[in-house]
Amino acid sequence: MPRKDQGWVTFQTSEEERKILEEFCQNSQRTKTEILRELVRGLKQYSAPSISSSTSPEQAETKNVEFEIVSPKKALKVSSRNVLKGIVKRVTTGSINTEITLEIVHKVELTSMITRVSAEELELSEGTEAYAVIKSNDIVIAKD
Repeated sequence: MPRKDQGWVTFQTSEEERKILEEFCQNSQRTKTEILRELVRGLKQYSAPSISSSTSPEQAETKNVEFEIVSPKKALKVSSRNVLKGIVKRVTTGSINTEITLEIVHKVELTSMITRVSAEELELSEGTEAYAVIKSNDIVIAKD
């Protein structure tokens, strides 16, 4: 069965366009298929610009249409069984790492060291909701 009948979309790109796409895939950790699907879904919100009878086909091709691709947030799925929702109580930023303290329930806090860059990307600040995801093979309990 031809690829077209299976829903495949193929197209040619220049070497420069291919490099841009591959770099974007690497940076966003998404496949070319995922990116193309996002682009196509983003087109739903825009109607095709109408071409007036006074516009030549050559002029119509050179019109620029700008739009922003908005990626819908997906629910976070993790394999860890211990996911605790909390409120950020303290953020102590260092030059490399950031210490984040979450209050899980009243007076029950968890503290984690993460990279400064991760804290910035997650936009963690006091009062925001966040999750502690705990993945551990061993929990050691001791007594005097």
